[in-house]
Amino acid sequence: MMAFKRLTIVFSVMALASFAGIARAGTTNIAVAANFTDAAKEIASAFKAKSGHEAILSFGASGQIYTQIQQSAPYKVFLSADDERPKKLAEEGLAIQGSRFTYAIGKLVLWSKDQDLIKGEATLKANAFSRLSIANPSAAPYGAAAIEVLEALNLYGTIKTKIVMGNTIAQAFQFVETGNAEIGFVSLSQITDNKAGSRWMVPQSLYTPIRQDAILLKNGETDEASKEFMSFLKGPEARAIIEKYGYIMDAKSGT
Repeated sequence: MMAFKRLTIVFSVMALASFAGIARAGTTNIAVAANFTDAAKEIASAFKAKSGHEAILSFGASGQIYTQIQQSAPYKVFLSADDERPKKLAEEGLAIQGSRFTYAIGKLVLWSKDQDLIKGEATLKANAFSRLSIANPSAAPYGAAAIEVLEALNLYGTIKTKIVMGNTIAQAFQFVETGNAEIGFVSLSQITDNKAGSRWMVPQSLYTPIRQDAILLKNGETDEASKEFMSFLKGPEARAIIEKYGYIMDAKSGT
């Protein structure tokens, strides 16, 4: 009888602990730059498995998300594709000062589904294509980087009429993927698992480093799930995922 009572107590304690864990589990709404889509999904899954919290992800161009936050979108964390917009949000009082840090540094790639088309910068100089896909440079940092590359090579003036713009880097990638453009500037993260086609890893000397900063927004200031996600993003599990998608990691954080 005593053994049965002890067993009952043990199960009761386990049930209470399980219930307490469920009760503490929360949700956080995270705005994510489109280039980080696949990595963010994997990180959110790992975060939920470890913490019980659910990260609800919304994707878009960093410029579009920035405007949405200014217009009171209910995001709690912002994973931008640049470092300027998170900095501005902190200056505008819409994000928490001191919470900003660089979670990844992106790599720009010129990519084609044609395995013989990309021959480094020579492909751009030959100008033997009808459409070049890039993300909108006013909203997407990867698009701005693409323009920098063309200007650095003194090719923008001759190629600009062939440029087709996606609203996001995801759409720029789709233009090439679907054959609407023969070549396009994309993020390395979008083609890490895609061995088909041809590519040119654009030298870092041709464009400003794409420092991608995360920041805790005002809506997440007192939210435990949001703060825990920010901590998780700095940890080894998230870092391993980020590196797997071809991003460079950086030890320095923003202020």
